[in-house]
Amino acid sequence: MKKILLLLPVLLFLNLNAQTEFGIKAGYNLSKMKWDISGFDDYQFKSKSFFYAGALAEHHLSDKFSLQAELLYTELGGRSMAEEITDVVGNEVIVVGTNATTFTTSQLQLPVSAKYYVAPKFSFSGGLNFGINVSSKVENTFNSEITPNGKTNLFKTLNIFPFLGTEYQFDDHFFVDARYHFNFFNAAIDNAPPTKIGFVQAGLGYRFK
Repeated sequence: MKKILLLLPVLLFLNLNAQTEFGIKAGYNLSKMKWDISGFDDYQFKSKSFFYAGALAEHHLSDKFSLQAELLYTELGGRSMAEEITDVVGNEVIVVGTNATTFTTSQLQLPVSAKYYVAPKFSFSGGLNFGINVSSKVENTFNSEITPNGKTNLFKTLNIFPFLGTEYQFDDHFFVDARYHFNFFNAAIDNAPPTKIGFVQAGLGYRFK
């Protein structure tokens, strides 16, 4: 009896380990940013493209259901339309240049999702992506004292993005997946313009089995 009790933790560990898969993934990230200012039309920024890369762990609860957690690195943000920069010289207002502003925040993301397998190789997922801002910056095409480049504290340290996604497995190792992250929550600090960011991720992955 004692031997059986001693073996139970080992058997439990082996069972959990057998149900858990680890892997890596990388792909394309496209973010869309806007300022949601009450009483005004939303200011839409141009989309920002970047990559994402990281690792995952998927724990199978059954043949149909699993839980997945990931650690990814990517960038989010947007680019404004070009606008004229003016200055007053004497009694005249002159155009000194044009400027477009790009906001960028580098993030470590921790997506946590529940997955449902419609078929053995095809699944849908939904969950929350917790984005931790590592650094944020603003870049202007017209760099001057009027529009300086450098770090910005526009974004909160932690952003939350609900998402829906799908995945298809080619075999036991390779898969493709895609997700859309909704812009439900304000990503900016309290005294900054309310900022909403939604983004799409699509890429390839490899599971170690």
